[in-house]
Amino acid sequence: MNTVICAINSKYIHSSLAPWYLAAGVEAYCDKHISAKVIEGSINEDIDKIANKIIEEKPRAIGLSCYIWNIEVVKALAVILKRALPEAAIILGGPEVSFNPDEVLRDMPCADFVISGEGEKPFALLLNAIFRGNTAPQIQGVCYRKGHRIFVSKPNTETTDPPDPYNDDYFKTLNGRIAYLETSRGCPYSCAFCLSGFGKVRFFDMERSKKQLLELAGSGARTVKLVDRTFNANRKRAYELFEFIITNYGKEIPEGVCFHFEIAGDLLDEKTLSLLNKAPPGLIQTEIGIQSFNAKTLAAIKRKTDTQRLKDNIKKLLLKENIHVHIDLIAGLPFEDMSSFARSFNTAFELKPHMLQLGFLKLLHGAAMREKPDRYPCRFNASPPYEVTETPWLSPCELEILHNAEDSLERLYNSRRFLMTVDYVIKQTGKTPFEFFRQFGSYCAEKKISGISLNDYTALAFDYFSQLRGIDRFLLRDVMACDLLSVNPSGRLPPALKIRDPFQKLINRKLSELRLQKAPDNTAYRRAVILYSEGCAAYCDGTKNPVTGRYPLKFLRLH
Repeated sequence: MNTVICAINSKYIHSSLAPWYLAAGVEAYCDKHISAKVIEGSINEDIDKIANKIIEEKPRAIGLSCYIWNIEVVKALAVILKRALPEAAIILGGPEVSFNPDEVLRDMPCADFVISGEGEKPFALLLNAIFRGNTAPQIQGVCYRKGHRIFVSKPNTETTDPPDPYNDDYFKTLNGRIAYLETSRGCPYSCAFCLSGFGKVRFFDMERSKKQLLELAGSGARTVKLVDRTFNANRKRAYELFEFIITNYGKEIPEGVCFHFEIAGDLLDEKTLSLLNKAPPGLIQTEIGIQSFNAKTLAAIKRKTDTQRLKDNIKKLLLKENIHVHIDLIAGLPFEDMSSFARSFNTAFELKPHMLQLGFLKLLHGAAMREKPDRYPCRFNASPPYEVTETPWLSPCELEILHNAEDSLERLYNSRRFLMTVDYVIKQTGKTPFEFFRQFGSYCAEKKISGISLNDYTALAFDYFSQLRGIDRFLLRDVMACDLLSVNPSGRLPPALKIRDPFQKLINRKLSELRLQKAPDNTAYRRAVILYSEGCAAYCDGTKNPVTGRYPLKFLRLH
């Protein structure tokens, strides 16, 4: 019996573990006459092309992985597949359908089954049942429709390791994309906005995890992202895996491979921090979900955080400049109004992380904040991703202001293009970080800059910042020029920052004499940028910093 398992990713660069876990479950638990093929696509692909790939396999059963980013595509795909293959069983699974299977089966007549909870074993047992002609199987985690009745099962949870999802077919399709690795399942926290606390945390076999880690590191992927919801929930285990990665870097782990971890910053101990300080630059990325610094907010969402220890540990992680640190805030949480959020934002920004993500609360199926509206009153979009539109503490207008602030944060800070500019303007004007991003974000929203080019955005920012009190226009130009040179070593500036100067040719000739006109790989032409406020020229020399994503600058005196 042919089976197709399909995953629709949000971008081509992403891969997906779920279908490969299910395929491994088929191998481990299914009748020998049942086979499974994995087909991956992205939400940006033509849906008919994805459908045709599936239809060509003439499957008897089709599994579709459902997430907030792909559920609308999956719904449309399921209709096409059921029309083309009316006898094929369409089976849905994943977090977007696990917690509301009755609603899904009621609203999607083309869906025959929904897997609730962990899917490897229930999916395989369901395929066995379909192969034997049983269309109403009593399997934990399998929900289905029979006539006009809907039968819902308790979500499935396991206590053992899932089957190994990695095989030759997986590595062939990975093709350099981001690879994902799971060494534990579940989360010790039960945050009211999240689904990860479902079920107890269980840690997979250590030797298996190390083996898989090395396999992925050698697969050609440049980034291996661990999907453990709180990687360092077990400090001893986290230390052992960190140490394994650091010890094997440049040996069994090729140079240039990066590992990404989601961690709880306040759970880091001194021993682990000391170890991480020894990691080669760029080897390890950390993502730390702060969410808020408001104690009342954290208590309301059942988030236990030692905020002072968290701040101290983030500072220690950043001290050696070898670990990329990404931290998250969420707008729209209980008891977080504009002034409270501003304080959280300023506290987070002053830590100087490499990336500060300003996210917006999403009311997910199964999360307490959606299931208990009396306790967590707020309005949200009915369509995925179910983003909050109003709370008792934030009006729709204020949320729009925060969206505008997020846009300027992404373009100026998280892009790494204008770091020195942001620092200079904030210091010279005396604005708080939140005030700075909020005001410029609102200004850009008025200008309707969607789709704006980098050159035009640079001109807009230069014009706006140069008019602020305390800003020297000529110094601002030089700071912005250095910023852009740090991310584009060619030395080509946007028109708004260019100054015609015959002395430029002399500077470039000087660089040529210094054998610095070309990059180390002899492909990128590099020129200097004259800094008039400093009486010198700046140029790039060296390779991109793997932690900051920026090139080092050197300076040439003009006198």
